[in-house]
Amino acid sequence: MAIRWTTAMLDLPSDVLDETLGFWLRVTGTSLSPWRGLSDEFATLVAPDGDDFLRVQRFDDGPRVHLDLHVGDDEELRAELVRALALGAAIEHDPGTHVVLSSPGGYVFCLVTDQGHARRPAAVPAPDVGPAAESDEPVTALVDQLCLDVPAAGFAQEAAFWSELTRWPAHTGSREEFVVLDRPDGIPLRLMLQRLGATDPRREVSAHLDLATTNRPAVERAHVAAGARVLAHGPRWTTLADPSGHPYCLTDRDPTTGRLPTAAP
Repeated sequence: MAIRWTTAMLDLPSDVLDETLGFWLRVTGTSLSPWRGLSDEFATLVAPDGDDFLRVQRFDDGPRVHLDLHVGDDEELRAELVRALALGAAIEHDPGTHVVLSSPGGYVFCLVTDQGHARRPAAVPAPDVGPAAESDEPVTALVDQLCLDVPAAGFAQEAAFWSELTRWPAHTGSREEFVVLDRPDGIPLRLMLQRLGATDPRREVSAHLDLATTNRPAVERAHVAAGARVLAHGPRWTTLADPSGHPYCLTDRDPTTGRLPTAAP
């Protein structure tokens, strides 16, 4: 059974939810659906075109980002659950409508039934930028990757788990500490694993979102104006924190192909 769609869920505590959600709505060009759930805890960031792949959850233990894998109907979901457990996943919660699991390294993700999503949204203009000064081309960006930040000791096991679970081939990325999974055409979020340094204090796998951009400096300025703060600059990426303090990255990857302009993965 192939994964049919991927969704990233922004898990946000109540005290930072409004400001952080407003930020992500602005920089992704999305609108907010009505809240739903028993306690109005879930909502969707509705893309201007294509099918949604970003959602938000009121979650007091956040902020964090978790991944939903859409795997077919109820029967197919149960079959994938059995396979995930055999690969080393653990059940965190099973309300019947979906299953919350954790990877061998402790990263929380969900198996959910497919809702017919099939159209990957296009990149959107960065807010309040217009064409960059050095180019007449519009400045656009797209959330298109979920990066798993993996402690070094468990990296090989975690990379093998995700490649086997998704059935997506794995290969080394543009740096030796990156492993990229080759998503099928049309899937909105590709997956990348990043091996953390030996001195990094994190002991469980966490995740952050990455955006592909046509002009990273211009998009960075737009995000800072919208409420983000810059944490670090890399050769092909900028790490920022959203208003909740959770990190994410802007990259030089092409929003259409997901690859760097040099054709490196």
